[in-house]
Amino acid sequence: MNLEQSKQCNLAYILLICHDHIPHKSYSYAFVSSVFQTGMVGYPEALTDPSYKAQILVLTYPLVGNYGVPKDENGDFGLSKWFESCRIHAAAFIIGELSQNPSHWSSAKSLDQWLKEQGIPGIEGVDTRCLTKKIREKGTMLGKLVVEGTSADSIPFDNPDSRNLVQEVSLKEPRVFNPQGTVRITAVDCGIKYNQIRCLCQRGAHVTLVPWDHPLDTNDFDGLFISNGPGDPQYCKETIENLRKVVCKKKPKPVFGICLGHQLLSLVTGSKTYKMKYGNRGHNQPCIHKGTERCFITSQNHGFAVDPQTLPEDWDVLFTNANDHTNEGIVHNSKPLFSVQFHPEHMAGPTDLVSLFDVFLETLTFLGFPKPEEFVRPRKVLLLGSGGLSIGQAGEFDYSGSQAIKALKEENIQTILINPNIATVQTSKGLADKVYFLPITPDYVTQVIKNERPDGVLLTFGGQTALNCGVELTKLGVLEKYNVRVLGTPVASIEMTEDRKIFVEKMEEINEHVAPSEAAMSVEQAAAAAERLGYPVLIRSAFALGGLGSGFANNKEELIALVTQAFAHTSQVLVDKSLKGWKEIEYEVVRDAYDNCITVCNMENVDPLGIHTGESIVVAPSQTLNDYEYNMLRNTAIKVIRHLGIVGECNIQYALNPESEQYYIIEVNARLSRSSALASKATGYPLAYVAAKLGLGIPLPLLKNSVTNSTTANFEPSLDYCVVKIPRWDLSKFLRVSTKIGSSMKSVGEVMAIGRSFEEAFQKALRMVDENCKREVLKASITAIFLLASKELQIPTDKRIFVLAAALYAGYTVDHLYELTKIDRWFLHKMKNIVDHEKLLETFNQDESVMPPEVMRKAKQLGFSDKQIALAVQRYGVSSECGAVRKLRRDWKILPIVKQIDTVAAEWPAHTNYLYLTYHGMESDLAFEESHVMVIGSGVYRIGSSVEFDWCAVGCIMELRKMGYKTIMVNYNPETVSTDYDMCNRLYFDEISFEVVMDIYEMENPEGVILSMGGQLPNNIAMSLHRQQCRILGTSPEFIDSAENRFKFSRMLDTIGISQPCWKELSDTESAMQFCDTVGYPCLVRPSYVLSGAAMNVAYSHSDLEKYLSSAMAVSKEHPVVISKFIQEAKEIDVDAVACDGVVIAIAVSEHVENAGVHSGDATLVTPPQDINQKTMERIKLIVHAIGQELQVTGPFNLQLIAKDDQLKVIECNVRVSRSFPFVSKTISCMSLLHGVPQFSFSRLAGADVVLGVEMTSTGEVACFGENRYEAYLKAMLSTGFKIPKKNILLSIGSYKVFKPEDLGTADFYTEHGVKVWGTNAFVMAVDWPFEEESDCPNKEKQRNIMDYLVENHFDMVINLSMRNSGGRRLSSFVTKGYRTRRMAVDYSVPLIIDIKCTKLFVQVICRELLQDAHRQHDLPETDSLTW
Repeated sequence: MNLEQSKQCNLAYILLICHDHIPHKSYSYAFVSSVFQTGMVGYPEALTDPSYKAQILVLTYPLVGNYGVPKDENGDFGLSKWFESCRIHAAAFIIGELSQNPSHWSSAKSLDQWLKEQGIPGIEGVDTRCLTKKIREKGTMLGKLVVEGTSADSIPFDNPDSRNLVQEVSLKEPRVFNPQGTVRITAVDCGIKYNQIRCLCQRGAHVTLVPWDHPLDTNDFDGLFISNGPGDPQYCKETIENLRKVVCKKKPKPVFGICLGHQLLSLVTGSKTYKMKYGNRGHNQPCIHKGTERCFITSQNHGFAVDPQTLPEDWDVLFTNANDHTNEGIVHNSKPLFSVQFHPEHMAGPTDLVSLFDVFLETLTFLGFPKPEEFVRPRKVLLLGSGGLSIGQAGEFDYSGSQAIKALKEENIQTILINPNIATVQTSKGLADKVYFLPITPDYVTQVIKNERPDGVLLTFGGQTALNCGVELTKLGVLEKYNVRVLGTPVASIEMTEDRKIFVEKMEEINEHVAPSEAAMSVEQAAAAAERLGYPVLIRSAFALGGLGSGFANNKEELIALVTQAFAHTSQVLVDKSLKGWKEIEYEVVRDAYDNCITVCNMENVDPLGIHTGESIVVAPSQTLNDYEYNMLRNTAIKVIRHLGIVGECNIQYALNPESEQYYIIEVNARLSRSSALASKATGYPLAYVAAKLGLGIPLPLLKNSVTNSTTANFEPSLDYCVVKIPRWDLSKFLRVSTKIGSSMKSVGEVMAIGRSFEEAFQKALRMVDENCKREVLKASITAIFLLASKELQIPTDKRIFVLAAALYAGYTVDHLYELTKIDRWFLHKMKNIVDHEKLLETFNQDESVMPPEVMRKAKQLGFSDKQIALAVQRYGVSSECGAVRKLRRDWKILPIVKQIDTVAAEWPAHTNYLYLTYHGMESDLAFEESHVMVIGSGVYRIGSSVEFDWCAVGCIMELRKMGYKTIMVNYNPETVSTDYDMCNRLYFDEISFEVVMDIYEMENPEGVILSMGGQLPNNIAMSLHRQQCRILGTSPEFIDSAENRFKFSRMLDTIGISQPCWKELSDTESAMQFCDTVGYPCLVRPSYVLSGAAMNVAYSHSDLEKYLSSAMAVSKEHPVVISKFIQEAKEIDVDAVACDGVVIAIAVSEHVENAGVHSGDATLVTPPQDINQKTMERIKLIVHAIGQELQVTGPFNLQLIAKDDQLKVIECNVRVSRSFPFVSKTISCMSLLHGVPQFSFSRLAGADVVLGVEMTSTGEVACFGENRYEAYLKAMLSTGFKIPKKNILLSIGSYKVFKPEDLGTADFYTEHGVKVWGTNAFVMAVDWPFEEESDCPNKEKQRNIMDYLVENHFDMVINLSMRNSGGRRLSSFVTKGYRTRRMAVDYSVPLIIDIKCTKLFVQVICRELLQDAHRQHDLPETDSLTW
């Protein structure tokens, strides 16, 4: 078809027919050689590149048109500011998805409008990855676009290689640019790009642009430039002859050629060129400079190459492609003649070698760098871990540390690890040579260094904990004393990034700007800084992680409150001018010791600046940046990281003005971070692994891309998919917590979803965060939304995204929502697409079978699950089973396909199977021929399901592989080791839901599925999978249900005669109250199929019971709620066991220090138990054997029992691994005692009450070995950041009934050890619970004094023992003095103990003077470490 026809058929049904005769069907808006380009930005520049003349351009990145098309306006030198020529040169344009609502300050029209104006046909909806693979395998193919109804044979293929395309694109008459320039440059226009002219003019050149066949005279110029252009260079015979006359002289004028110009200069020398299979087109081609061996990232667009073997003797290779080893440049050995195949000036793409224009004009030369062999390889390396998981510092450091150890082992370097987090993979057998379970503090690390004598240390793989410890060790001179070299980024560079004042000065040295900011060392300095900067301001703590101690202050009062708290965590506070509403952009940067530097991933926060990046929805790659902005920030990142001298991996964050190109640098993190883990999983580029190798002095170009196994790691990944990260909050588990999200992190985990459209990835991610998220809840009160939405959207909370969805559903416009949220309109339009289609689905009420197949297909492409579709169709009735939708979908052949993540957008074959499911595509990237065993992971980290389940899943995979099985892992958590693609044979980075697991199962047909290693989430879908005849390996799902279903389990215990607390299944509230009256309060409300005690509560009265029953039924709608008698003052016992066909083969028993009523995840654990006699142990084992036999357990299971008055009662059983599994597994073969202590993150959760109960609140755990329980407990407490009191202790009690004062020792005892105890009768009265409801407190003045003491850090420790210390959550709405005491202790970083038994144990620790012993010892006992 001709272009005139195409204009009239822009919405016609069109076929793209390639030369292999396989048609790709699509709907379109509307030719020829088909080529692909892997750049993720820059479509206006690419389309106007003359080198694409007469070619069908396929973009591998699926989301195109996001930032629209700018107005064609002239910039400097009369050249177009945005485009590379005066028109579109591509013959046709093929993409995955066209953005219907572009969003950018420079946008004047949409992409499709521009194409229509220029008469260029285009197709969207094509599986561009499939097409790219076809071109890769068969080479550049001829293609044509044919409107449906037209015979394909009637239109012949048009081969552009048979035409002189240069003649078609070259100007006809000479033209002068920058006539006032001092250096005369003649540029031969073979299809020149405007930016080449601009680069010459910017350097003072007077540029005369001449046609391709214009005669050349050396008297007319000081230098000759030969441009890029399309087609076969052999057609440019006139150009070659003209060049020969001026080049082949004894003293020729300087000549510089680019792309086609490079090929033409080579032909002039007598060299040969050849047609490549499919050419190099993209923005990430790595080229190595001969001589220095430095590697540079370049943009390229060519289908022909120079054969370096045919170069004459007086010519040499200048650059070589690091991937396919083709020639990328030549240089004369003595004359000023050189050319390059790539585009150093490229728009779009990086301009890392734009200095070649300086070389041309000023005869500059490349600088050399140290040879790799000069770096001395270490013999033994110490790696600092991150300790217990906490908000802001979670499982990502287990992943990064594990990668580092793997990299060191490959280089045969002995590794020593210090990490008290026993649940991690990195502390497991098979990784580090020796593991020390010790606090990561200067004292303990110094002792390890003294014992082990390492000659290298890695500080950047353990988060802020390791970084701060390393900086302190350097300041103390420990590293210098023991000759320990810091590998990777030097400490001096780390300090530059951590100290704000120094950082600002370093940025000013290179003319870069940070947000207006001042550092303050006191409250007064901070207040003065805020006055100078102007309110509002952002307060941040220096040397802190996850925005700890940060917040926005609108006035002096708010500032003083924030700063006072911040100084409890740090010695320096940063006062930043607020840039709320700006875009937040991140780049992950890698640099080696030889100055090779790349950006691996750029990410854009959906939420504007003002919300911590850990709290924000993040998308990769950025969606709303144009090419100029993308590369402006990329070039800045490389400049900054080089200037700071960082070696390894780091992260740079920007604030970008949404209305201009203005930006500020927010900060640089000179270490691995949460964003690093996300970027690694989003791109497939193993950042931590590469960073560890670079720390050993290995040059980046020598490392291989582990995905392709053939290309270099010195490249920047191309993505052909969209990644969305959404954080998970568990704020509902905390009393009184503020649900506002902002500059300080509160999220406990995050998910990552992958799709070929934003909507697909976004909806996946929302379900991953909360598998029970149901949209009908959002629509329940649309009227109320109008009253609340403005406030909820302006002041964001953890529910913001759902309020946003409800507002869209209620009819809020995109523009209105933008004004409220400052979320870019592009994202808001994408969200509106989802809401609009949901409304369409609702029109097919009660009968999904009348729904057209295309509506169903569109729903799946927009990311709707079968359950969501069923709910939309059944909106007026109860939610239907998604089985009907699944059957209908399968009947209509609407099935997901499997795509690979390969880092190179299908340009090279992938050797790993890193996979995701999508409904955008024609065919899967791989065949399903081999048999595998499928393991389901744990999903998002949440309170109750954390790194310990990843440890179990990884252990399972590794053991299966040892046994010879091929493995499949399904998980979607970017922080985990299990989602590292080299851990298993096939990694599906996708949802853990019945629908997705079943889809994978039906495609893969595995030998079986293992559910028991991933915690609660896989167990929840066990019965659904079982009903579909899935082969479940391990315990039968019926027996899993018998344990998870509270009613069935309680009835089973009664049947086999095992004692349990009195219980009753809930039928109605009245009968529940009667039961509680009969057995007596307190009573425990227990829903089924829940994790970490969700909605489990202790009721002390009828009013408590009514409230708790409603929340329990909300989380357990499809399963029974059981009420049982709550037994107080009892000991809780945890049992982990493994059985085969009901026969128990291994048992591990742990005891809680706290009384029963504290969730096992929050309890202090001891193994082996110290207070259980042999008789009780035997009875425990009998119970475990009986239950294992009754449930016919095959695999792991966990039992919880309580012991009181010589009686044992079972409270629950989980037929899966538990949190304590790694805890007991690593001690079962060790003779030492292990003490586990929970890691809390209350300092992150503003307002949250520090109470322990039956619902879990800890975010992680640590464990340390000891020769006795006191030594182990002390080390474990220190590992959580606890500090031993040196001066004053505040003792606050709710009632004398709680404890006997003599249990805590006499005042004389503390005085002997220099510790003063505050606990007079007057003080006890001031915080005694009986007075909490009195508004007129007689001791008000005294209470205020105690608060003042807390504010002034007068106390080294607070012991607060409330009356209700046995599992109850307080329901009072008023603020008690006990709550204020606990909260202030947390806010001002004062160590806090709130449990009587832990208090007693702590007093015993001090009694034994373990602290003094620990400081006096010179050698670490062997019990501290495990050697594998």
